[in-house]
Amino acid sequence: MKLNKIEHIGIAVKDLATAIPFYENVLGLNCYAIEEVTAQKVKTAFFMVGDVKIELLEATAEDSPIAKYLEKNPNGGVHHIAYAVDGLADTLVALEEAGNVTLIDKTPRKGAEGLDIAFLHPKSTFGVLTELCENPKN
Repeated sequence: MKLNKIEHIGIAVKDLATAIPFYENVLGLNCYAIEEVTAQKVKTAFFMVGDVKIELLEATAEDSPIAKYLEKNPNGGVHHIAYAVDGLADTLVALEEAGNVTLIDKTPRKGAEGLDIAFLHPKSTFGVLTELCENPKN
């Protein structure tokens, strides 16, 4: 597997309407997109810092992964780190065959901004929920 770059850092927040002004007014970043990903039961807001995106994540349902994360971490926090890869489907096959990580997603699924995504379980990545992303347009 070859990681191309850090695609984004996902941060769980209780409420985008409260969090976005902090990132804009205190940190001086511009929220360039807000998107709901219905399949993942999440609403996202994106900011650029250099070549890396910050993705704020708000749960849209009580049974969403973000809601579950916030139950354990009521103040929110870093939820995951996402890396850009080429050939995501092949990467997942190779990782499964190697057997050195536990895949949450064995096949890519659609994520925010039209990316194909898949997650690696934090129990096999030293406690860090790891997302692999590929832009299908590239």
